[in-house]
Order: sequence, then structure tokens, then C-alpha cells
Amino acid sequence: MPTPTADPSTAPTDPVLAREQAHLDHARDQLRRMREQVEGLDASTAADAFNAAYLDLVLARRVASLQDDPRTTLFFGRIDCRTEHGAETFHIGRRHVSDTHGDPVVVDWRAPISTAFYRASPSEPMGVGLRRRFGVDRGRLTAYEDEHVDRGPEEDADTAHSAILAAEIERPRSGPMRDIVSTIQPEQDEIVRSDIGTSICVQGAPGTGKTAVGLHRAAWLLYSFRNQLDRSGVLVVGPNRAFLDHIGAVLPSLGEVRVQHATIDTLLDHARVRAEDTTEVAILKGDARMAEVLRNAVWRNVGRAEEPLVVPRGSRRWRVPGYDVQDEVDALVRRGVRYSAARDLLPQRLAHLVMLRIEATGDFPGDTAQDAIARSAPVRAHAKALWPALDPAGVLFSLLGDADVLAEAADGVLTDDEQRMLLWEKPPRTKGSARWTRADLALLDELADLLDRTPSLGHVVLDEAQDLSPMQLRAVGRRASTGSLTVLGDIAQGTTPWATDSWTTAMGHLGRPRHELVTLDRGFRVPGLVIDFAARLLPAMAPGLGAPRSVRENPGRLDVVAAEPEHRSAAVVAAVEASLGEPGSVGVIAPDAFMDALSAALTWAGVPHGRLDAEHGDDEDRQVELVPAGVAKGLEFDRVVVVEPAAVVAAEPDRRTGLRRLYVVLTRAVSALTVVHTEPLPEALTA
Repeated sequence: MPTPTADPSTAPTDPVLAREQAHLDHARDQLRRMREQVEGLDASTAADAFNAAYLDLVLARRVASLQDDPRTTLFFGRIDCRTEHGAETFHIGRRHVSDTHGDPVVVDWRAPISTAFYRASPSEPMGVGLRRRFGVDRGRLTAYEDEHVDRGPEEDADTAHSAILAAEIERPRSGPMRDIVSTIQPEQDEIVRSDIGTSICVQGAPGTGKTAVGLHRAAWLLYSFRNQLDRSGVLVVGPNRAFLDHIGAVLPSLGEVRVQHATIDTLLDHARVRAEDTTEVAILKGDARMAEVLRNAVWRNVGRAEEPLVVPRGSRRWRVPGYDVQDEVDALVRRGVRYSAARDLLPQRLAHLVMLRIEATGDFPGDTAQDAIARSAPVRAHAKALWPALDPAGVLFSLLGDADVLAEAADGVLTDDEQRMLLWEKPPRTKGSARWTRADLALLDELADLLDRTPSLGHVVLDEAQDLSPMQLRAVGRRASTGSLTVLGDIAQGTTPWATDSWTTAMGHLGRPRHELVTLDRGFRVPGLVIDFAARLLPAMAPGLGAPRSVRENPGRLDVVAAEPEHRSAAVVAAVEASLGEPGSVGVIAPDAFMDALSAALTWAGVPHGRLDAEHGDDEDRQVELVPAGVAKGLEFDRVVVVEPAAVVAAEPDRRTGLRRLYVVLTRAVSALTVVHTEPLPEALTA
């Protein structure tokens, strides 16, 4: 059981804690030695300048991974195991530390032996006799808890609940998300350590740690499959820039700095967004049927060989009949290669037909003749006429601006009414002046892949996947066409009109009909009072979806404050000021239309605060953040003030989406939730 918390400025008096602190000091010394050893290596000894530059980069990364954060400890737990070598002790931490003999002082949490720290239980000890967790304060050990795993569930029932674990999970936080290596639960660890060849979909209720699980899975994969993923790369896709800023410190804290981050908009950055679709048009553009329309729009440009190919060479003119040329064109279409790749192959195929006729006369012009014929003006002109060059913007410009082109491409796929919805009312004069929308970006990405294959990464982590349209899901999926995916989301938190109601459907659009679906419903971060209040919305917005359950002993705090309309801002300020005396972050979440008034009220009251939006996080670490409801997804704060729930619902295009947005907003609190309203609460909340 925990020892009393000690003053960090003094040495621990408990002999066990003193020995563990001495081991921590030894580990810090060894880490410093490892870092200094790498810093002493000279990259200029490489064979050439290129290799020297690469070695210098590798060494810089290695030095960065060996930095010691004095605010925390190098290890957070320990297991005493029975192995083939006898009894051994392993201290589990964020990175590997070894001594001068190469023996481990701290074992990386991703190492195979560390699995037992997270999963060993009295019913399945996994060779572990004792599991020890440490309490930490400002980089020093202050407490410990021992669990005798091999004694069985009855004899060790008093240690089933870990006060240190609970305190770490509920500890007030400010700034970006932290890693959860010291609190990973068994069901989370199973997801984290799934094989790289497995694509996983995680249905995770609020507070279940699904985002952190996805990030730690990326870190584990990079550790376990380093050579493979160093070549192919890892990408994390989030809903907005504020979210990426919030999670941006997790992987670097684990020593992983080579992971790419993107929002769906930056991932599909094919053009500048200058217009906005109606909800109906955006839903249609995001429909998976558009993939077939776009495929037809591309391949309709391949012509028919009505005329023969005539190639002068020397004193003779070589003639290839149109039907032979058409056979080659048809063969290239059937091969299933990308449009541009097939276009590049066509001159060679035509040159081959000419070579067959030359060789039939007994002439063998040499190995370079076919290339010369393929580059000749007649062949290039004939190939160009049959297979014109295309670009994504040009194809989409023709499709949305010409009713006849759309009718040909959408025949049998879209109805006449749907085709009329897609067409521009006033087509722009050129593709360069087209006013593209966000939904168009996914169409341009699909077209880009039809023309030239999109490079695949080794692994992609997609968070808040339920909000993406089928066409956006296809865009993410093709970036892992030869790799694997970790897909994170919550059906109940779908806040777009095109949000999916089925993970089977969504994973199909991602190109992963075969996948592993895992449900996380134990809430570690959202307290019981808060999650139960928000769960009242589920029957109205996600019927059939099970309610999440909080496993925290502390139920948290819930206050619902009714105010007069003229006193709404004052009530919000009062709620914020009441929270400032406690440690941790405060999030004020409200409809976009209220942002300016609330910011002015907080400023007038002398409350320093930041302000997030979809494109930017807050560069400064502030205790109070003002957050539009549409940006709150994926964020968390120790205490949250939600302003005007009815207005949050009304701001969305339909009631279901509005209730789901409100569900997201209400579940951002880790400790306490205050709801301030002047309008009646949505009926589902008062039921």
C-alpha cells in the first residue's frame, strides 16, 4: 500500500522508497552517460558529405531521445518476475536505459517483458510475483504500492484498487495531452500491442483513452518495427489543428519525433477552399457513389482508334491499322493501372507494333530502335490524341460545369435530380477561377489517385473517424493501401450530417473490410456524474448504442445554473472564477456566436484566457481556454463550463447532429462540469 507522501526536497525515510530513489538516481546517471557518449560521436568521419549529413541527423535524433525530463521520473513501475534465468527485477519506464555492461537499468514500456506490468493479474500472473507502482512529485519518488500478483484474487483483494493509479488518472492537467504509459489498462494494452499487420477499429466512449491508445500504438509500432516504419512512415490524422496541438507532445515525450501529423483538410490540400456547399450537396459529394462517377469521368477521355498509325522511317512508311492500335488501347485499360501510367506506356506499345512490322521484313534495326520510334513525333501525336493528359482540377471542372459530361459519367449512378444538385449554377470560365469547397477536396484527391497512384505509408492513425464522409475515408485509406490502420472514434460523437452509423461501413470505405473491432466503454477520465448526465442524450441521438460507464471512485461534480438572458455572461464569469482557485485547466465551451461576448466578459473581469479555433491552437499555456463547440472534440479540461446547450444543438444543420455535438461538449470535463443556460435545456437532458 502507498507510503505517506514525502517532501521532495528531503530524502525518503522509508527504506524501500530510499532504495528505489537510489535506483532512480543511478538511472539518471546512466542516461546522462549514454547521452554524452552519443554527443561525443563525430559525424564528419563518414565516407562523404551526404552520409555525414545523414549521420548527423541520426545522432541529433538519438540525443533528443536521450533527454531527461527533471519534472518526471525515468520509471513509473517495477515487476519482480520468475524467468528462465531465475528471479529478476525490471523497472518499467518511458525509454530504455542500460549501464556500462549493457545490462538494463530501466526497461522501455514497449519491450515484450513490459507487457506483464500492464496485463498480469491474480488469475493470470504471467510469471510476475510482485508489481510495484510509484507515486511521483517533481521528478522524485514519493510513494509506492505493492501488489502480490501471484497470491491469487482472494488473498490480495486489498490491493485490487490502486490509489496511485487513480491519482495519476485524475491528476489535474494543463497544456497539451500527456502520455499514459504509467496508467495503460489491460484492454488498452492489447490494442497498443496488436501486430502491425492488423488494422484495428476502436469504438471508444468519452474518457476511455482511445486517442491516447492510438498514439501509444504508433509509438509501440515504431519501437517494434523500426526498420520497416522508418522507410514507410507513420501518419496521425486528427479533426482540426487545435486537436493536433493538444496531442502533439505525446509522441515526442516517448522519444518518437518522426511521425507526421495532419488534419483531413491539410491531407487533402489540393486547392484553396473559397466556397461552401449546402448540406445536401456536401452529403452528395461525400457519397461513395462519387468514386464511380469520377472513375467514369477520367476514363471517358480515352479515345477510339479510328485512323491507322503511320510512322515514316528511312525511305519507308510503316502502317499499323486502327484495329491493332485499339487492341493495345483496350489491353492497357484492362490492366487496371493508373490513367497516367497507362498513358506513359502507350507510345511504347505503339512502337512495339511498328517494330513487329519492321522485323517481319527481315530487318532488325537494333535494341534502341523501339525507344526512338516511341519518341517520334507521329507516335507521340497519335498517343496524345488517343490518351490525352489530364489533371484533377480539369476533370472536376468539366464534370461540375458541363451537364453533358456529368450525364455521361453519372449515367446509372446518380439520379437526374442529384446531377442537377452537383452542377454549378454559374460555371467559372476556367478551372483556375473555380471556387472549390471542402467537399471538392476529397473529389480532387480521388481524381489524383485515379491519375497517379497515391504513395502508401506503413501505418496511419485516424482519430474521430466517425465524422468523415465516405469519400474522405477513401482518401485516408489509400494512404495505407499497403500498410495498416488504427481507426479511433465514437458513433455517438458523430457531428457531421454525413457521420457514419456503422463501423463496418466506415471500414469498408477505408479499404479494410477485414479488421478487428474493439469496444472501450470504461471511462477513466470522465467522472460518473458527468458521463451519466451526458448519456441521457444517447437514446435520442444514437439508439441502441450502450451507455459508457465511469470506473472512477470520485464521481466528480455537476452544477446546472439557470440564469436570465441578460446575466448569462456574468454567470459564466462567476463559474470560471470559482474554478480558478483549483489546479488544472478550465475550458469554456459555447456556440461560435457567443465567443466575442464571452471573451469580452472574461477580459472585463480580469480573467486571462486563450481562444481556440479550428485552424489554430493556443501557443501559450493558459489555465482558461475559450473553445467554440465545433472545436471541442478530442480536447479535455479539468473543469468545463458549457454555455447554452440548446444553442449548441440549434447551431447544427439537424437535431441528431446537434444532440451529438452537445454530447461531445458535455463530455470534455475530467473533474467538474458547470452548465449555464438561459434557454430551456434540450428535452433529452431533462428526461
